[in-house]
Amino acid sequence: ILWFIFLSLISHGDAYGPDGCSHAGGLCRVGNCVSGEYPAQYCFEPVILCCKSHSPTTTES
Repeated sequence: ILWFIFLSLISHGDAYGPDGCSHAGGLCRVGNCVSGEYPAQYCFEPVILCCKSHSPTTTES
């Protein structure tokens, strides 16, 4: 049953999946993004968001 739920979540809608989210510079979070982040897409729609930072994650010196 858990495998079926997992497969349903992966194949649903416009979801990035965890790999796609991290390659796009985001982090998967359950529920809401933390302060300083915005929901860019879904990792697993509709529960797990792909959150990206408002500011760049790397700085050049």
